[in-house]
Amino acid sequence: MSNKNSLVPEAREGLNRFKMEAANEVGVNLKQGYNGDLTARQAGSIGGQMVKKMIQQYENNLK
Repeated sequence: MSNKNSLVPEAREGLNRFKMEAANEVGVNLKQGYNGDLTARQAGSIGGQMVKKMIQQYENNLK
């Protein structure tokens, strides 16, 4: 299994922007760096929003 350090810098930056955008959309205050103070519910809502947006983008590309 690969770790996040194996991503090219541009991809890592893009994923971080995407994560920050998703966090903002669900109302979670996400800061740069360590976010260990987030609850599991908050972290899950960010991940869920990211998946929702990825599926939506995929479906839009099918049309």
